[in-house]
Amino acid sequence: MSVYKLTYLNVPALAEPIRFLLSYLEIDFEDIRYESEEWPTVKTKIPLPFGKIPVLEIDGKMLNQSTAICRYLSKKAGLAGSDEWESLLIDITVDNFNDFRQTFRTYILDVTAKESKPEKYKTFINEIIPFYMNRFENTVGENNGYFVNGKLSWADIYFVAIIDFFSYVGKVDLLEDRPNLQALKKKILEIPQIKSWITKRPAFSYEVTSDN
Repeated sequence: MSVYKLTYLNVPALAEPIRFLLSYLEIDFEDIRYESEEWPTVKTKIPLPFGKIPVLEIDGKMLNQSTAICRYLSKKAGLAGSDEWESLLIDITVDNFNDFRQTFRTYILDVTAKESKPEKYKTFINEIIPFYMNRFENTVGENNGYFVNGKLSWADIYFVAIIDFFSYVGKVDLLEDRPNLQALKKKILEIPQIKSWITKRPAFSYEVTSDN
């Protein structure tokens, strides 16, 4: 039996979709977490492939790039699409999520222009969030409650795994007045394997750093 070890900070962010998918697959894994203040010292002692986390170690082989890891796990789970076209639509959906995530990084990690943050936040709330979230809401509504072709895919799991962290970072409920996304979240969190993971996972520290 393969041995899985996931290394990340004690936040959801990029590691939580991996945790969800490993749980969905009922794969036991070592969930290695570090607090943000200890990470600068710890990371010098870990042979990270490209110096960033999360990394998933499978039988001693260190794998980076969270999206690629999720795609690999989703194929094992049968959640990566029934054909090449469906797989493409799923990948596009996840890439759109990641574009959205970059807007959070732009706002949260802007340490060079603190004076501009109030205006940036206003733009973030009034323009950027509706631009993305309304499109996500409509896509799920048009696809019978899921993001692609009316059935469960890793895009759905990926979205639900990270959306609460996005809401926390943005200081806004991203699912408010978006019933299709609320219903999707409820369905994913009721999947027995994922529900079991949520009941036993450690509490998060939720500190945001450049590694999130």
